[in-house]
Amino acid sequence: MAKDAKLDAKTKRKAPLQTPTDLKSNAVPDIAGALNLLLADTYALYFKTKNFHWHVSGPHFRDYHLLLDEQAAALLATTDIMAERARKIGGTTLRSIGHVSRLQRIQDNDADFVSPKDMLAELREDNKAMVEHLRTAHDLCDEHGDIATASLIENWVDEAEQRIWFLFEATRDT
Repeated sequence: MAKDAKLDAKTKRKAPLQTPTDLKSNAVPDIAGALNLLLADTYALYFKTKNFHWHVSGPHFRDYHLLLDEQAAALLATTDIMAERARKIGGTTLRSIGHVSRLQRIQDNDADFVSPKDMLAELREDNKAMVEHLRTAHDLCDEHGDIATASLIENWVDEAEQRIWFLFEATRDT
C-alpha cells in the first residue's frame, strides 16, 4: 500500500461521521457519550443478572431463576436500541468488552457465592442506580432538544422501575 493511501485511510478513520441530524454539533458527542455510558451499564447489569441467574440456588430457585432470566433478556434487548441511537445521531458506540469495562458504573460481582436474597437486593440497588443514570441522560437530552432519545430513555426508566418492583416484591417478607 502506498504511503499516500495509508495516510488517507488513517485520516478517514479519524474523520467525523457525516450522519445527517438536526442536532447541534455539540449535542452529538454529549448524547452519544451518555448513551455509551448507559450501554456499558446495561451490559454490566445484563451480565450480573445472568451471573445470578446461573448461580441462584435454594427453595425459591425456579422463581428466581426465571425472574432473572426474564430481566436479563429485557436488558439485552435494549442494548441494540441504545447503540443504534448513538449511531443514528452521528456518534460512535462501544467496540469491545474492554470498552464496556472502562465505562461501566454498575459494579461486577465475582463472588463464589451470593445468597439469593443478596443477589436480588444487589440487583435492585443496581437498577435504582440505573434509573438515576437514565434520568441524568434524559436531562442532557432535554438540554439539547433531543426528544427522540429522551423518549427512548423514558421507556427504559419504566422498564428499570418494573425490575426494581419485581426484585423488591420477591425479597419482601410477608
